[in-house]
Parts: sequence; structure tokens; C-alpha cells
Amino acid sequence: MLPEWMLLGFAAWTLVLLITTVGAYRLSRVLRGRAGMGDFPADRVQGQDWYVRAMRAHANCIENLPVFAVLVYVLRAFGIVSPAVDPLCTVILAARIPQSLVHVCFAQTDRVVSVRFAFYFVQLLSFCALIVLIVWRR
Repeated sequence: MLPEWMLLGFAAWTLVLLITTVGAYRLSRVLRGRAGMGDFPADRVQGQDWYVRAMRAHANCIENLPVFAVLVYVLRAFGIVSPAVDPLCTVILAARIPQSLVHVCFAQTDRVVSVRFAFYFVQLLSFCALIVLIVWRR
């Protein structure tokens, strides 16, 4: 049951990130009369640096959410139970949140990008470990 909760947390984080960054930025600009509703084309991201990073951080969540969802689905569909599953799923969410925060909150120096990548790499390793576990147990 914990993998499903972590997946739900990942989806919730994706929405929280959208609402508190991209959504808040756009809505505030529209309500202040500084932009129209159609002034935010998806193919030309413009705005302050943190906003552009927030757009990318949100897109990165969207890109990884289906991967996590498929892994949780396959774990349940195959009835795979292992003591490693809960910690791996927890690590995925626990690394995703700081990865997004580092992406949005800090100018992307080499050091900051390295920290952000470290959080992503932890998720990537956890995804791979779940795949190995699924293949091994199936």
C-alpha cells in the first residue's frame, strides 16, 4: 500500500509545484493587468529565471510520473512483495521534492546543478532497482 501512497504523493507534489509556481506567477500577472491569458505560449517560455526553472521542474515531474506509475502498477499487477519496495518508493518521492526545490529556488550554478542531479540520480537508481526487482521476482 505504501507504493501507492508515494505515487499519490508524487502526483500531489506535481500539482503543488504547478499551483505555487507557474500558476501563481501567471495568475498574478493576469490579475495585475501585466499579461493576458494568452500571453504564455508553451513553445516559448519567457519570464523571470525562477519561473523558467519552475516550468522545467514541473515538466520534469510530468515526465517521471508515468514511469513511477507504471512501476507501481506492475508491482501490484504481478503481486510482487519485497522488503525493498517500500523504501525504494519512499526514496523516489523523498528525492523528488528537494530536486524540484533546488531547481526552482536556486540559480543554476555548477554546484547547484550537481546537487539537483544527485537527487535525480537517486530517483533513477531507485527506478532501476524496482525494475530489477520486478524482473527478478517475476
